[in-house]
Amino acid sequence: MASRDRLTDRRSFLKAAGGAAAAATLAGCIGGETGDDNGTDDGTDDGTGDGNGGSGGTLTYARGSSSGSLDFQNSTSGEVAKVTNQLYDTLIAFKPGKTSLTEGLATNWNVDGKTVTLDLRKNVKFHSGEDFTADDFVATYRRFVDEDYEYYPGKKYASSYGPYTLGVVKDVKADGDHKLKINLEKKYAPILPNLAMFVSAVHSKKAIESKGKKLKSDPVGTGPFKLKNWDQSNNRVRLEKNEDYWGDGPYVDEVVFTVVGNNTSRAQTLDSGDAQVIDGLGAQSSQQVKKSGNAELVSDAGINIGYMAFNMAKVEAFQKKKVRQAISHAINTKAIVDTIFKGIAKEANQPIPSSVMGYNDSLSPYEHNPEKAKKLLKQAGYGDGFSFELATFKNPRTYNPSPIQAAQTVKSNLKEVGIDVTINQQAFDPFLNYTETGKHDACFLGWMTDNADPDNFHYALLHPGVSIDDVPDGQDWISFDTDGFNTLNVAGWANTDFMKLVEDAQVTYDNEARKKKYKKAGKIAHDEAPWVFMDHAKDLRGVHNSVSGFKLAPISGPYLRLVKLN
Repeated sequence: MASRDRLTDRRSFLKAAGGAAAAATLAGCIGGETGDDNGTDDGTDDGTGDGNGGSGGTLTYARGSSSGSLDFQNSTSGEVAKVTNQLYDTLIAFKPGKTSLTEGLATNWNVDGKTVTLDLRKNVKFHSGEDFTADDFVATYRRFVDEDYEYYPGKKYASSYGPYTLGVVKDVKADGDHKLKINLEKKYAPILPNLAMFVSAVHSKKAIESKGKKLKSDPVGTGPFKLKNWDQSNNRVRLEKNEDYWGDGPYVDEVVFTVVGNNTSRAQTLDSGDAQVIDGLGAQSSQQVKKSGNAELVSDAGINIGYMAFNMAKVEAFQKKKVRQAISHAINTKAIVDTIFKGIAKEANQPIPSSVMGYNDSLSPYEHNPEKAKKLLKQAGYGDGFSFELATFKNPRTYNPSPIQAAQTVKSNLKEVGIDVTINQQAFDPFLNYTETGKHDACFLGWMTDNADPDNFHYALLHPGVSIDDVPDGQDWISFDTDGFNTLNVAGWANTDFMKLVEDAQVTYDNEARKKKYKKAGKIAHDEAPWVFMDHAKDLRGVHNSVSGFKLAPISGPYLRLVKLN
């Protein structure tokens, strides 16, 4: 029967990005922690046992910003992932609290050259009651990358993050209800961890066809929780336990995500017991949690980067390397980290933190040196200074827990060297749209890893997403309007030496060879300064004493199915 061998195509993606770029858009693997290509690694505690248990009760999770969508295919926001990780499952999963891989909706997999085969879990149901089958992933894939698909959502996120995640995929076939074949354009090692990223979760085919764009507010997944209601006017998302969940948990009856914009107020909700988990902690609020007798500060090194990006496609001054270097010397990032972030972050000097494969330990942060900054500005033809707007989000993020104070420091530092800065504060969702459409002059932004691989920083954030041949000769930036442009690259940077290194690293299987390429790429990024490299922040959560089983998730967290209330 023809229906037993169902095929997607990727014509629209190839039209948009071009063959060379399309083959190079998949984010990287987990640097040796993924175990055997034929299944899960040998570790324990994968959280995929049978049956539910329950502590009951309602877990309230307070955060600094809201989710603008509940559709993982239409957002790059970590605030969306916090909720959708509870609602949806991926084919392959990250172990709770780790970066290694384990079973998800697939129970076994094999990579053979350019073909990935996956055996799918049986007896899994969507929240709507339909059985999960291979057809659902086929439809999900098509919705992500195929503009000719009737249910393609037509959003910029689908056209950027989709190809970035699965662009190397040639086609996807369902071989019966419980087997998938994913054919690749070329051999590509990072495919497995990419299938574990939150944007690779699985929609219900029936929901795609019946709800269309309404999936943004009416999600249907297979995850441990399902949506009960979303009070958008009060920024409150209420989830309820999925009684038919196939894995361990969930143990609480409900999870409520709420927004408390002020750090101090959020810490107070934890101390009072109004919230059981909080995030987005700054230096002062972290101390509040530490001093509370009712809660614990849980921390990890974090796999992230905070930065200030120069929009080289918009501001002519930023097209000059010496101007970018001058601003990097003028901004006192050490003071921002030490006096504003106060011990919850460390200075950055390249796109990746030291825990990620390919970190170049020969690099140092730009020294705060206003006189050197003035000299560089004069050499670049801007000795009399200039002005620009710095766009920033209002509420704290893990990688920038005090954005307004940091922006004010930048403004003050740059005034000393003759540069006038206007600060543009925005709520996070409109801010993302503002920056990813290139309306900003410069902006604060950051990134929390999807899969702990250097490619998930270097390529995702600093590759323009187009072919090297599309970059004009003698130019190291490219317009945001360029067909196939990667909107995550909010600097508009297009350095061809950097591009070649990260493209080559994507298709290199040997980790030692990859490390060398990424170290070279890191030095280019450091020297060319498309960003002011600011910080790598600790991943912090405040957890009430009534909670057990909470684990920090270094990738796309949190996962709340294993949490219990005592």
